[in-house]
Parts: sequence; C-alpha cells; structure tokens
Amino acid sequence: MMITVVSTLMLMVGYFLMLYGAVGFIQDKRLFFSAPKENLAVIPDKKERFKGAHVIGWVIVVFAVLLFIGAFALGIWDGARNDFGPLKYFVRFLTMLYGMEIYDILFFDWYLLCCSNFFPHFYPETKGIVGSQMFGYNKKTHIVHFIVYIPACSALALGCVLLFS
Repeated sequence: MMITVVSTLMLMVGYFLMLYGAVGFIQDKRLFFSAPKENLAVIPDKKERFKGAHVIGWVIVVFAVLLFIGAFALGIWDGARNDFGPLKYFVRFLTMLYGMEIYDILFFDWYLLCCSNFFPHFYPETKGIVGSQMFGYNKKTHIVHFIVYIPACSALALGCVLLFS
C-alpha cells in the first residue's frame, strides 16, 4: 500500500512540474492543449522570459516525465518482488491513475485555475477570465479518462503478470 501511495505522489509531483515547466518557463501555447479556449484566445505568443528559460523549462519537463516513468517502474518492481497477481496490479495502477485524475480536478482545475493567481502571474492577460466559472470546463475529458483508465490498467496488469510471473 505504501508503494502505491508513494507512486501516486510521484505522479502528482510530476504532473505539477510538467505544468510549471510549460507555463512558467517554456511558455509555448502549443503545450497548453488542455487549457480552456478562453484562456488560449487571450494568451499572446511569448518570447523567452530570460536567457535560458526554455532550457530550464525543458529540464523540468524531462524530470517530470522521468517521475512518471519512475512511479510506474516502482509500482511494477514492487509488484514483481511481492509476487502480485493481476488484480493487485490492476488495483495499484487504477489507484495511481485515479489519484492523479482527482488531483488534476481538485488542484489544477479548482485551485490553480479557479482560486489562485497561478496563471495570471505568468499571463496577466488571463486576469478576470480565470475564476470559479471555469471549473468543470473539461469534465468530459475527465470522464473519458476515468473510463479509459480501466482497460488501460487491465492491460498493464496483464502485461506485468505475463512478464514477471
């Protein structure tokens, strides 16, 4: 159970770092594919905030991707070490992904987008656009994720059992 919690926290940290690297340093609108359309419409194309900002951003994003990979590698390694069956792997992966999705809804969508000054800090043009009225703009995407995670976790669990049993 502890490894599942640690792996889920790794996913959450990686997810935040990915957002921070993209929004705070890289600042390329092409990376904001999940942002509300209203925000994208007012965000101008920005040049590098300071020399080396893009490099710092990409280093943060690469580290975030490594955290994602590490979270799943840790979960798989621990499962193989403890002789997990398909159900235990499935529950672990589903817990990790559902935990990340709930974190996305509560922290990214509710807190960062609706309640904090995170986006207006980097993009003053969004001041007045972001707010509690934005909450739920991507609920269809979240519902799709919750549904798609079930077969994805099933396939990953089956693959782990076949590879490590």
